[in-house]
Amino acid sequence: MHGSQIGRRDRLSGSKTSIDALRLTSSRIFDHRSVAEECPVALVYDGTTMAVLMATPADLTDFAVGFSLTEGIIEDVGEIAELTAAPGPDGIELRVWLRPRAGRELKERRRRLVGPTGCGLCGIESLREASRSTRPIVRRINLTPRQISHSIEMLSASQVLGHATRATHAAGFFQPGATHMIVREDVGRHNALDKLAGAIATIGLPGHSGAVILTSRISVEMVQKTAEIGAAFIVAVSAPTALAIRTAEANGITLIGVARGRAFEAFSHFGGIHYPENQARSIGTT
Repeated sequence: MHGSQIGRRDRLSGSKTSIDALRLTSSRIFDHRSVAEECPVALVYDGTTMAVLMATPADLTDFAVGFSLTEGIIEDVGEIAELTAAPGPDGIELRVWLRPRAGRELKERRRRLVGPTGCGLCGIESLREASRSTRPIVRRINLTPRQISHSIEMLSASQVLGHATRATHAAGFFQPGATHMIVREDVGRHNALDKLAGAIATIGLPGHSGAVILTSRISVEMVQKTAEIGAAFIVAVSAPTALAIRTAEANGITLIGVARGRAFEAFSHFGGIHYPENQARSIGTT
């Protein structure tokens, strides 16, 4: 892929993910705190800007690949012919050049657009598309309660920027039995998940081999992006929305929220959870 840096974790020259900010505490003491950085990032396809988002200036090639996949601009990483990151005085442009077929399809999609784009719903043309569903996920793994708890522990331990700033979200890819978790962080929860999608797609990990683990609440966009990744599990420390639950149910995804310590709450496709006694205690499995 000419001009790209896909496969390497990028940190643009001169760009920092955090800065030391002077602060005055309630005890009237001046000191410094690490503060997360963010800047405008434009997604530019075949020379035309499709979206501008505020993002942490790291792992931006992962971001461009993941955004392209989860927003349906491409179906495979191979449809990107070239990808470069171009810093400027007002922000960073991620310049994506598509192969002919994907480029033609995106051009037709742009032609149909009737309104501005927005975070998580970029380039849609109707209310029906806002609640889009993919084909149901084919489940290849189950998770035990211990694995669910362990996945949250692994994500927490991997949040380098989050621990330093207390201001960023993280998205991780948990594979049962693995000792390492791929994690991406960003000031935006959608951005963190897009970066994760790009990272696992770039190295060729199939989405059905693991679970998406999140520090954020579970909105419908997060479920839609998880479905595009192909993962049958989404686990988060916070709660889901009602539409997120309905979308997870429609897409064959086991949605687990409020996962803290050993406790969690499942809201869809309960049969994806493998209890030691092979059944949930107070409700039936589906």
